[in-house]
Amino acid sequence: MAELERSALAVVLTFIKSHPILCICALYALSVLYGRFRPGLAGIPGPTLAKWTKLWRLYDVYKCQAHQTAIRLHQQHGPLVRIAPNVVSVGDPKEIKTIYGLTGAFTKSAFYPIQSISWQKKPQMNLFSTRDPIYHREQKKKVAGAYSLTSLLECEPAVDSCTRLLMSKLDEWAATGGPVDLGAWLQYYAFDVVGEVTFAQKLGFLETGGDVDGMMSTIEGILDYASLCGQVPEMHPFLLGNPLFPYILPAMETWNAVLTFTLKAINSRTSIKRDGELELTDGGEKDMLSRWAATKNKDPLKMCTRDIIVHLSTNVFAGSDTTAIALRAAIYFLIKNPEKMQKTLAEIDAADQEGKLSEPISYKESITHLPYTCAVIKEAMRLHPSVGLLMERHVPPQGAEICGKYIPGGTIVGINPWVLQHDPNVYEDPETFLPERWLTADAEKLARMETSFISFGAGSRTCVGKNISLMEMQKVVPQLLRRYSINLAEPKAEWKTSNRWFVQQSGLVCRLTERKAD
Repeated sequence: MAELERSALAVVLTFIKSHPILCICALYALSVLYGRFRPGLAGIPGPTLAKWTKLWRLYDVYKCQAHQTAIRLHQQHGPLVRIAPNVVSVGDPKEIKTIYGLTGAFTKSAFYPIQSISWQKKPQMNLFSTRDPIYHREQKKKVAGAYSLTSLLECEPAVDSCTRLLMSKLDEWAATGGPVDLGAWLQYYAFDVVGEVTFAQKLGFLETGGDVDGMMSTIEGILDYASLCGQVPEMHPFLLGNPLFPYILPAMETWNAVLTFTLKAINSRTSIKRDGELELTDGGEKDMLSRWAATKNKDPLKMCTRDIIVHLSTNVFAGSDTTAIALRAAIYFLIKNPEKMQKTLAEIDAADQEGKLSEPISYKESITHLPYTCAVIKEAMRLHPSVGLLMERHVPPQGAEICGKYIPGGTIVGINPWVLQHDPNVYEDPETFLPERWLTADAEKLARMETSFISFGAGSRTCVGKNISLMEMQKVVPQLLRRYSINLAEPKAEWKTSNRWFVQQSGLVCRLTERKAD
């Protein structure tokens, strides 16, 4: 028997040596077949081509409307849709706890590390990009306090200064009556708020009325690359993730505009010594740089320079886009729904006439006296969540039951916020902008809607900057509406959306008219 086995092996090896290309093609064909008929996934419905190759998903993302595709596929196929040989999109809110539970059993996929800075010739994982739940937990402990609402409200006067500057700039447009790209100005505002909260200084976007150091276009490029390469992450090491690049091209790190911009902001406040350590005297500021530098000065083992730079650069990268998207959505949907706009204005005016609102409006005043306005903001985020792709996770090795079906370990699963937040089983008439739903629903229905509302993610990986974003929105939206009548420059125009991980909008070009007090 042993002799026979040796003979067979010799024949196989001879064949491989004689026909290497044929053998490679055969192995590839077998891998494709295995992927298509992968145990546990073969029966899950989805586009036919998607079951054979991940190139279907890559092309879908390339078209920039993957969020609409996701909604349509789940309407057609139900709660489980196979969108690549080893990827399943989930559309059932009951599975949020399973996939995004606090235990972190479902770890992030290779989509995320692509979105990290390179420093000291190697990728530096941040709270968003890391796949390691232990590292995430350790890093979050270091910085969570700075993102708490209590800490952020200590920076509210600095946020108010951004609001005043925004109003002064928009006053100029209101005076002329000319069309203004309000969507761009809202992003300038969000960037400068990030600057105040992070570095105790504005970053210059509002003052210049433009893209400082090309940061907005740089981040757009990073998101373009991440959204596409993230569908085939095994290509990243051969592209921008090539570990040899920092050595072959030492200047490559200077191409990372997010890191360069962060270091520039740090250097305007403090200095980085020759040994790479930060040197910052405690001036009593409440911004994140000051807080973390003070922690480092007291205990370098608790917070190191690398940690500070990574977390600060994450704020720069992720701190403006999501907020600006939500702000644009709130204004746009109000313009497109005049009766909702009038109801919002009536609430703001009534509170103003009763002396309940400061100049500018405070966060506490907004959440206390403007419940309908807060519902408008929440409904805008429901109807147009910032994230437009799957929030991917790996099924743990032992597998898991999802939507009543066993999904084998190693499968990538995830939920797209657009799918849950447009689910007619949860939100009645989901395509309609209806802020009242958040105020009139009974306790049971409201709980279901809250569960399906995942604009800031879910579980242990919920967006750490959630409070910053909410504070900005609930302050500046009513402030804008109190001060200006806002209409589209072309009343019948529709905005355009482009899904590159974040679903950006363009076309919020408005005319502003100063509202006169009665």
